[in-house]
Amino acid sequence: MISTDRNIFVEGSEAHTRMLEYGTLVKELHIIIFAKHSLGLKEMSMGENIFLYPTNSRSRMGYIQDAIKIVQRQKLGVDIVTTQDPFETGLAGYFVSKKIVAPLHLQIHTDFLDPYFTKHSFLNVVRIRIAKFLLPKARGGIRVVSERIKSSIHDNFQFPFSVFPRIDVLPVFVDTEKFQNGMPSFDLHEKYPQFNHTILMVSRLEPEKNISFALHLLARTPSSPGSVCGMVIVGDGGERKKLEAEAKKFGVSDRVIFEGPQSDLVSYYKTADLFLLTSDYEGYGRTLIEAAAAGCPVLSFDVGVAREILNYWNGSVCPAGDEECMKRNISQWADEPGLADSLRISARGAVKNIPRETKESYLLKYQKMWEAAVLGE
Repeated sequence: MISTDRNIFVEGSEAHTRMLEYGTLVKELHIIIFAKHSLGLKEMSMGENIFLYPTNSRSRMGYIQDAIKIVQRQKLGVDIVTTQDPFETGLAGYFVSKKIVAPLHLQIHTDFLDPYFTKHSFLNVVRIRIAKFLLPKARGGIRVVSERIKSSIHDNFQFPFSVFPRIDVLPVFVDTEKFQNGMPSFDLHEKYPQFNHTILMVSRLEPEKNISFALHLLARTPSSPGSVCGMVIVGDGGERKKLEAEAKKFGVSDRVIFEGPQSDLVSYYKTADLFLLTSDYEGYGRTLIEAAAAGCPVLSFDVGVAREILNYWNGSVCPAGDEECMKRNISQWADEPGLADSLRISARGAVKNIPRETKESYLLKYQKMWEAAVLGE
């Protein structure tokens, strides 16, 4: 496996736990992680059959070559090479798979063919070119996290029949029962009594999540004594300082709470009045599932699985970038007493459109996907 997720090294993290679960599916799991030498990461093992190798590169430019060197140095003999994305890790996986003669399996978590994908970075333009080169080379198949991405690939790629790769739709696992049945340990209305209405966002603070749009939207939402609309943002990322400055610039710093990363998401989802997602693009949109399962009304751009789980009765979906649609829905939600409560009840039914499964059944699907990749089925 070739990845960029350095949290795999952090014991107790979600990524670390997920790798331990994947390790139960195979005889050995070797994970190469793109990382700079300055991070000081060391090769290590997890359990008896999972082995981690940081590339310890001098710069990002060396990630791919250093990944190949690790395979040569360790003399790894593996049955399949699976990569986190069809971009840089995918390119490293392609060269590694050729060197050790093993099927290449690509995983796609982002709707990279969405027009907004190239909006933030010229690098993303290059990444699309890399993906177009790699997808036909994926002899082990392709895993996508949503039907949206699968359809996007079918609509935009013309594969020769002889090399048409198998595409498996395997969403990110979400423990919906945890959010449906979990009991909140606190109430946002009691924690922030200055707000009459509370909008919740749970997100990495990165450009593609478009939190700036949400702050601008809040600034355009009327606020008066007795009807103060506040926003609580859970998560962290490279844009936090920029977003805090924008909140001041838009005059809403007193109505925005940056909570940072939190582990008790159930309490946030269960006691917020509205969950807002303003991402430019999403491959899946796990937080949409979590919010709906917890019974929190949802307002989202049309990204990820929004159209698959939301309708008039449990939330609203606006075209990406449509500010007027978003503003209209927030105004209606804030102005009509009882609307949020009725949406909250209906939201719980939204997750019925998402197949429920246990972690065990999910991992079994993962295992069968890898087995099919090895066999070239």
